[in-house]
Amino acid sequence: MVSNQKVSIVTGSSSGIGLETALTLARNGYFTYATMRNPEKDAPIKNALKKENLPIKVIQLDVIDDESLKNAIDHVTSEAGRIDVLVNNAGYGLVGALEELSMEEIKAQYETNLFGLVRVIQAVLPTMRKQRSGRILNLSSGAGLFGYPGGSAYVSSKFAVEGLSESMAYELEPFGIRVILIEPGFVQTNFANSMVIAKKAQDPTSPYSQMMQRIAASSSELAKSGSSADLVANVILDAATNPNPRLRYLVGKDVEAWAASKKSMDESEFFNMIKKIST
Repeated sequence: MVSNQKVSIVTGSSSGIGLETALTLARNGYFTYATMRNPEKDAPIKNALKKENLPIKVIQLDVIDDESLKNAIDHVTSEAGRIDVLVNNAGYGLVGALEELSMEEIKAQYETNLFGLVRVIQAVLPTMRKQRSGRILNLSSGAGLFGYPGGSAYVSSKFAVEGLSESMAYELEPFGIRVILIEPGFVQTNFANSMVIAKKAQDPTSPYSQMMQRIAASSSELAKSGSSADLVANVILDAATNPNPRLRYLVGKDVEAWAASKKSMDESEFFNMIKKIST
């Protein structure tokens, strides 16, 4: 039993932002349920637990599996009796020109990045409403603010998370629940390595082949100077604990610069800037 200690749930906690966020919340007094699709990938958290006496527990949760989700949330509510913070971090990026994406690939992208997020939110809301308190932090991206070539599926899923979160914020504020968007730029994690390249985009005879190669090279360079995962985790901690959190938190000098450019430039100028950066 967790008693009256504040409780957090972090999805996609096996690595990267999710791992750092779970550890950061636990180090700052939250009893943290670090959830992951495959709990056998819990070695980094086990290693941290050997060094620190952290209030953290790994449980299985696959955001696209209804039974897995129900079991996980039932476990948390029966054991802890409350949910104070939800960090929706689980997701991946699908890369490929729209013409070459299969409907199955696009649906799979949305199933995790959007519908999985919706499932988890709907599962925790009854508890948060009963408490009349809670924070829901949705990991969006700079890709939720503007598009770029090769990112139509990923970008559009993040645009959807932006609109969903903004609408939810109005609905849930009367119940004491705050909705927050975290919008990182490039982050030095294994996210790039876990990106899914559309099957047709891997064909060297594709009419988009050279464009995709240039995008890959440019992205690799930009990622080298990306923010650290612990920087994102600390922003999440601040948003989770701030008595008056903002709706949106940009994370990283790169995305801050791009967002400022989008506000100050006309559309054609911004289009040409992104084209130059990404191709």
